[in-house]
Amino acid sequence: MTSDPATTAPAPQAALAALHPAYFALVMATGIVSLACWLMHAIVPAKALLGLNVIFYLAIWALLIARIARYPARVAADFVNHGRCVGFFTTVAATGILGSQFLLIAGQVGLAAALWILAILLWALLTYSIFTILTIKPVKPSLPDGINGGWLLAVVATQALAVLGAQLAVPMGWTTGPVLFFSLVVWLGGGMLYIWIISLIFYRYTFFALSPDDLSPPYWINMGAVAISTLAGALLAENAAYSPVVAGLLPFIKGATLLFWATATWWIPMLIILGLWRHGYRRFPLRYDPLYWGVVFPLGMYTVCTIRLEQVFAVPFLRWLPGVFIYFAAAAWLATFLGLLHRLFTLARGKMAR
Repeated sequence: MTSDPATTAPAPQAALAALHPAYFALVMATGIVSLACWLMHAIVPAKALLGLNVIFYLAIWALLIARIARYPARVAADFVNHGRCVGFFTTVAATGILGSQFLLIAGQVGLAAALWILAILLWALLTYSIFTILTIKPVKPSLPDGINGGWLLAVVATQALAVLGAQLAVPMGWTTGPVLFFSLVVWLGGGMLYIWIISLIFYRYTFFALSPDDLSPPYWINMGAVAISTLAGALLAENAAYSPVVAGLLPFIKGATLLFWATATWWIPMLIILGLWRHGYRRFPLRYDPLYWGVVFPLGMYTVCTIRLEQVFAVPFLRWLPGVFIYFAAAAWLATFLGLLHRLFTLARGKMAR
């Protein structure tokens, strides 16, 4: 029997081999907190996080490419793993959210448009490769073992296209109509995808035993996926005047958007209760895990989507909510970032020890 070279390698190489496909959630989380700060008129933090996010985005791409080159078997195994393959959708969402940062904070329409096109290409590649593989693979896990909240990253990735497209439609000028139509269709498809996946997750919640280990951080995407759907719907409604198709569906779009926001709001107390059960009652250790970026992102996205909802629906009595959630999102980002720094320090110390 031969040993796995990844398991006998020094700590940094072993970390590269085990790099989680969902690590682009760091970019998603940083980007959405930056956008929340921007919309709350905290200009300096918003721009600082944009600068950091460019570094994160390029660094994680470099790590992913290095992992593909050095450990192709590990990457291939992730692609056919029901639990890990959906993590690759973070590449799409991260690209779309970074594009929104460049558009809103830096005013870079061309760069935002280029990132939107890249996100569309990544989305098409990943959606139809991952779901084809999962459909035709001969050996599949049971529902409790195979599904988790991370599956909703497919919804987040889809809605990220709608969000950036709806924001780019007017600045892009002559393509406004087609871009809004594309964003509308993608938003509707993402909404349907959420219904399919959340039905399975809710069934798994209520009809199968749930251990603290099963309740991993990506379950917060239950809320994040409908929060980004809310944001996309609000942006479409805001730009309805530029598209006869969107304008004709405006009552439906507003109703569905409010439904998404209400669903996201319903999830928040439930997820807090389950988190208290996991870490308080069942004493599950709270330590750094890259999947915790999947908690930061929904908090930031709920802040942003509520701001947009309040503007489009003219409901000023909701204005206090983003003012509260921005602090939760920022605190969660800082705590997770400190955990990442501690992890990197530990890896560096291990390398020096060798």
